Amino acid sequence: MSGSKGSLMRSRCARPLAISAATAVAAVAVIGMPLPAAAVDPAGQCSYPGEMYKGRPWALQRVLLDEVWSRSTGKGVRVAVIDTGVDIKNPQLKDAVDTGSGVNLLPVEDAEGNKIERGAENGTTDTVGHGTKVAGIIAARPADGTGFVGLAPDAVIIPIQQNDAAGNGTALTLAEAIDHAVAEGAGVINISQDTAKAVEPTPLLKQAVDRALAAGVVVVASAGNDGLGGNVKKTYPASYEGVLAVASSDRNNERAAFSQSGDFVDIAAPGVDIVTTVPGGGHCADHGTSFSAPYVAAVAALIKSKHRKWTPRQIAAQIQQTAERSTPGHDRLVGWGVVDPVRALTEDGKPLERPVAREGLTDVTPPTTAEVPLGETAEQRDTRLATYAVVSGGVLVAAIAGGAVAFRDARRRSARPASR
Repeated sequence: MSGSKGSLMRSRCARPLAISAATAVAAVAVIGMPLPAAAVDPAGQCSYPGEMYKGRPWALQRVLLDEVWSRSTGKGVRVAVIDTGVDIKNPQLKDAVDTGSGVNLLPVEDAEGNKIERGAENGTTDTVGHGTKVAGIIAARPADGTGFVGLAPDAVIIPIQQNDAAGNGTALTLAEAIDHAVAEGAGVINISQDTAKAVEPTPLLKQAVDRALAAGVVVVASAGNDGLGGNVKKTYPASYEGVLAVASSDRNNERAAFSQSGDFVDIAAPGVDIVTTVPGGGHCADHGTSFSAPYVAAVAALIKSKHRKWTPRQIAAQIQQTAERSTPGHDRLVGWGVVDPVRALTEDGKPLERPVAREGLTDVTPPTTAEVPLGETAEQRDTRLATYAVVSGGVLVAAIAGGAVAFRDARRRSARPASR
């Protein structure tokens, strides 16, 4: 809905294109209800708790983590995750979450008057798993037995439970969540959701975003997952000026098929088969712009930790300018390209206010091609052969002369009387 009551929010993880009747019934059954141990999430993609992922996920393999962490680990930066809550039962998130700064903003009842199972008041209950996945991508701590870790492993998560599987979050509660994040000292805010049907919500949401930016907070939001249908509508809050709108890329650094495109897209990040933390412990893989946004939010935290005085605009420009791209400037599919954490932290000598196109060489005189003969003239050939003849003759004469001398000396030695 829109207007003064706000618009319903939806998470930005990609959903299967087709859902069977049995799956649909199961999804309805778990809406708003706590998930028991080994339950399946409403998206039907993960089990909670999950198995430990032993290797290094591809989205982390593309990054030289030691190179990144030698420059910044995100220490001292607080990242607000406005989502479905963050489950601190996962060991990799236990020490990453500031439970004292969290909040639960879900209403007591839904629009039809049904009681909502809200969970902990500090935002550390996550019956959906969405917020726990997002938080892990940002700041999961290293752990034995797995190669998965957050990109900013020393950053601190502020858990804000503002939505649930039923979409009970509104634009008004999202605005309230943003204000809470600012009040709790967030340096970065991650919003992996948007308004339903891409409807522009109450202006109160934009006002909250503007207040956060004015306070020096980097605001990152997912672009949306309606790309398969060619949907290029703006999504909110991603489309607001100053918000870093994130699309999804695949293993080939190309736009993921589901990722929403449009002029509002600023940057792209891995969003296919993203391994991350789940409630109760362990990991699972999921996909969607929901999980691309925290990848960028983590890079923002790394930069902010290293450059404390940089503004949100400068941090966003740094991420965009150093991205991997196949075109000189911005395009509607992946924005300025796919985020490159290493370049973002190494090519940072001077802050930028906005990204600029990388044009090719212009007005440059090409080097003169060296003149290399492809063959030789008849005269050159005769000269070469004559030279060979002279040199060969000299060698032969020397050999004959040397042989004659040796033969003479041998005869003289044989003619001498034997000594007694």
